[in-house]
Parts: sequence; C-alpha cells; structure tokens
Amino acid sequence: MGSFSIWHWLIVLVIVMLIFGTKKLRNIGEDLGGAVKGFKEGMKSAEEKNNQANGSPIPPQQVSGGQTIEGEVKEKTKS
Repeated sequence: MGSFSIWHWLIVLVIVMLIFGTKKLRNIGEDLGGAVKGFKEGMKSAEEKNNQANGSPIPPQQVSGGQTIEGEVKEKTKS
C-alpha cells in the first residue's frame, strides 16, 4: 500500500474543491483560525487567573528573535 504520491494528493484536492467550492473552503479556514485564536486567548486568560490566584506575577516572555544559540556544556557547576 505505501504512501500516496503527489498526484494522488492533487487529485484529492481537485475533487474536494469541486465538491465544496473555494468560497466554502475559505470560510472553513477562517472559522478554524478563529477557533484556534479563541482557544489561545482562553488559555492565556486562564493562566493569568491562575497566577493571580497564586499571588505570583506573570513572568515576562522572552523572545530572542527566532535565533538558535548553540553551545556545549564543559563542566557542571553548583551555584
């Protein structure tokens, strides 16, 4: 059986577009995106409520601009 080739996926995509149409697919995508955004906002607000209930401030998120820092641990130190 194996995996499908690119031609199989293209045929499936064409059939789906013929059945549903591009407008309906676009609406489904917008609805799904809105649901994901709402879920993320809900999780964030629940986390904020949990932190406020515990009395601890919300730690700031540190973003390093998407850079990966590589390094090697030479020796374990106790601090």
